[in-house]
Amino acid sequence: MKALVTGANGFVGAAVVRALNRASYEVKAMVRETSDRRNLAQLDVETVVADLRDDASLVAAVRGCNAVFHVAADYRLWVPDPQVMEDINVAGTRRLLRQAMDAGVEKIVYTSSVATVGIPNDGEPGHEDTPVSLDDMIGPYKRTKFLAEQLAQRMAQEEQCPVVIVNPSTPIGPGDIKPTPTGQVIHDAVHGRMPAYVDTGLNIVHVDDVATGHLQAFKQGRSGQRYILGSENVSLKQLLEQVADMLGRTPPRIRIPHQVAMGIAYAAEAWARASGKPPRVTLDGVRMSRKMMYFSSNKARQELGYEPRPAVEAVEDAVSWFK
Repeated sequence: MKALVTGANGFVGAAVVRALNRASYEVKAMVRETSDRRNLAQLDVETVVADLRDDASLVAAVRGCNAVFHVAADYRLWVPDPQVMEDINVAGTRRLLRQAMDAGVEKIVYTSSVATVGIPNDGEPGHEDTPVSLDDMIGPYKRTKFLAEQLAQRMAQEEQCPVVIVNPSTPIGPGDIKPTPTGQVIHDAVHGRMPAYVDTGLNIVHVDDVATGHLQAFKQGRSGQRYILGSENVSLKQLLEQVADMLGRTPPRIRIPHQVAMGIAYAAEAWARASGKPPRVTLDGVRMSRKMMYFSSNKARQELGYEPRPAVEAVEDAVSWFK
C-alpha cells in the first residue's frame, strides 16, 4: 500500500507519516522546494517536490498511490494577501482531488479543521452536524477551509470522489517546529513569556492521536462524511495551569478582557504591516477566542474506533518537546 502525504514536513503531516511508517505503508512525502524538512529526517519516505498550484507536479505526486492524505494547508491567522491562501487551500485542494481521482486512488483523506464546525450558543460542544455557514467564518483561514471542505463534500456527492474529511481540533505534541498558534502559547509558557490569558477554551488533542485518526478514517470512514478528531475540552486558563504545574511554576493570574486584547491585536497588526513581520497577536485570533471552542469526537469514536489519550498527556509531550 502506497500513500501520498501532502504537507508531510508539517506538524500534523509528519505525525501522519510516522503513523503510516508504523503501519508499514510505503510513503511518498510531498513537500515544496523550500520546505523545512527536519520533521522527515528520521522517517522512511520517498520525497516528492510538488506544489498545490501546479497540476503537472501533482500528476507525478499521486502516480502509483493507493491512498492520499491531503494535510497541506496555508495555516496562518494573519496574511497580507488572502488570495494566496485561497489559491492553496481551495483551488489547490480542487486540483489535488481531481488528480487523485484521475489516478484511480482508492481513498483520499482530506484534513480540514474544527474551524469549519459550528459552535452552539448554549455552551454545548460543537459536532459534525451543528449548523454553520460561511458567514460564521472569521478570517481568511477559516473561510478558505470552509470552502475547501464544501468542495470536497460536493465532489463526493456529485462526482463520487472517494474523499473522507477529518476535522482535527487543537493538536499539540512533538514536532511543532513552526510552531502552530497553540504551540506558540505553550512555547511561550514554557519559556516564561505568558504572563496573562484571555477567557477562552480549546479542545486539546495529541498530534499522534490525530494521525491515528487519519488512518482510521482511511480504513473505515464513509465518503463525503466528516469526523472531528479531538480529545478534551479545557479552558486556556486550565491549559496554562497544567503547563505551570509540570514546570513547578506559578500559573498566570491576570485575565485580559477581550476588548483590551483587541486593542493589542490592532497595534500588533499595524506593526506587522509596517515591518513585514507576522504579528504575535491577531484580530482574527482574538475574535475567535470570544467563544469556547469546545467540540465532541463521539462520531469518530463510534464509526472509526477513535480513542485519543487524555489531554494532559498531550500537554506533557508538548512541554517536553518545547523544553
